[in-house]
Amino acid sequence: MTEDVSGVEPVTRGEHDASWSANLEGPEHAMDRDLIVEQAKDAIVATTAGYHVNLVTHGDHGHPETYLWDELEAAFDGLRIEYVDQCGCGGHVTRAHVLEE
Repeated sequence: MTEDVSGVEPVTRGEHDASWSANLEGPEHAMDRDLIVEQAKDAIVATTAGYHVNLVTHGDHGHPETYLWDELEAAFDGLRIEYVDQCGCGGHVTRAHVLEE
């Protein structure tokens, strides 16, 4: 996982061997798109193959396809990304399936 030196709470604390959601829509995420990208990568690393993580991103940055998906696809093999929906609060949910090898 990426070492976080910004003082921002990490989105994960260990490996997730079930599908789960990562909250990337806090006020710190509204101010820092790069933080969303890095913590989304950390969330994927922490997700066991065969499961998915819902990446809930802050609405201030718009649709995650425009800034997040290419970054994730470049960083990982064996990943399938799909858009789920926009939350009532304005955030967006991207589902990242970690495929089994």
